[in-house]
Amino acid sequence: MGSSSLNHTATMADKETMVPDAERRRALIGSAVGSTIEWYDYFLYGTMSSIIFAKQFFPSDNALVSQMLSLATFALAFLIRPIGGVIFSHIGDRIGRKKTLAMTLSMMGLSTVLMGLLPNYAQIGILAPILLTVLRLLQGLALGGEWGGGVLLAVEYSPRKKRGFYGAVPQTGAVLGLALGNIITSLLSASMSEEAFLSWGWRIPFVGSIVLVMVGMWIRNAVGETPSFKKIQASRSSAPIPIKQTLQFHWREVLIAIGAKVVETSTFFLYATFTISYMMDHGFARATILNIVLVCALIAFPCMLFFGHLSDKIGRKKVFIGGSIAFMLWIFPYFWLLDQKSVGAAALAVGVGLGIIWSSYGAMIGTLLAEAFPPDIRYTGMSLGYQIGAALVGGPMPLIATALIAYYSGSYVPVVIFLVLCALVSIVAVGVARDRSGLPLDE
Repeated sequence: MGSSSLNHTATMADKETMVPDAERRRALIGSAVGSTIEWYDYFLYGTMSSIIFAKQFFPSDNALVSQMLSLATFALAFLIRPIGGVIFSHIGDRIGRKKTLAMTLSMMGLSTVLMGLLPNYAQIGILAPILLTVLRLLQGLALGGEWGGGVLLAVEYSPRKKRGFYGAVPQTGAVLGLALGNIITSLLSASMSEEAFLSWGWRIPFVGSIVLVMVGMWIRNAVGETPSFKKIQASRSSAPIPIKQTLQFHWREVLIAIGAKVVETSTFFLYATFTISYMMDHGFARATILNIVLVCALIAFPCMLFFGHLSDKIGRKKVFIGGSIAFMLWIFPYFWLLDQKSVGAAALAVGVGLGIIWSSYGAMIGTLLAEAFPPDIRYTGMSLGYQIGAALVGGPMPLIATALIAYYSGSYVPVVIFLVLCALVSIVAVGVARDRSGLPLDE
């Protein structure tokens, strides 16, 4: 090894030791807690769109039409997430990750609380679904900016050899937020009558989220700016217009990010949203479905940390592509098991699908995208690719699947074909990407 290599290794080691372990831990906790709260608020709407909003805000003579309208508002927020990503990532790349995350967490919390206070269609007529949709769009804006900042809070504080593990931690916020929402919804369903829950009980998780937001703000306030952004400030090298530089010089990486996101987002909303309405149509009790998704989401938490650690050993691409192939092999048995109308079979289907297989590439997506962009436009580049991918496939997925099953007389085969195509898109995208596992993040 030459002297230049030795010097470079020593320099990298020095940079890593400059960040105290206690500061890294605070950043990791702040990233995980904030991400969990944001996803709790966001997914709570998804859960309620499957079981409440169709009747409360979109009543009609046709139950399928009501359900489709409810799922359409769920999908609509995904279309605005790229706009939120551009707006807040511009702020994050220009003035800092920390300030941006305070803005997004506040916006998400306020929107969610107002949803819980919103009169329904019977009380104020057409204004009810309009206001609900506006608040859902504000949630989309907030999450569009939150995700990239939350991931960078962990990744840009991480030691080089543990970047995959650190990047997996904020990604667990998705399953922890989903689990938290299901815990609260299940407890409320079990502790009150069906009439009370449909009338006012569903509002409690929305209004109560203000407490979580206050806790999240308090924890994140103790975390400083990331080392990567501090370097940008010190060198005065921030991009004047990050979105322009991203599209001009890093469009290929953005396209790869969009492609990588396709399998992660389509399959997550298969498990977290569509499966709820699908199982209810097959005679499962709401509480049973929520408990199954809850347990499987909790299983995903340690699995994601494991796959993050594994990617530090064997590389991100191997883990991501391996998980995508496993999904293609599992999706047909998944629907077959659900159609057995057995609680045990359904638990196995969601447990393997969400708890294990989704965890493999779900844990990777944040780190994989963060490593693809330089620090001065990293927030913008990764957010743009991630949110466009979510808008194209993630949000519409429950709506697409519901429409396909209705059109093909209850057959799930077209949904299987659609999801397999999603997985193939991501395999190709990640396959052509450069694997930067173990390489310096900012050099």
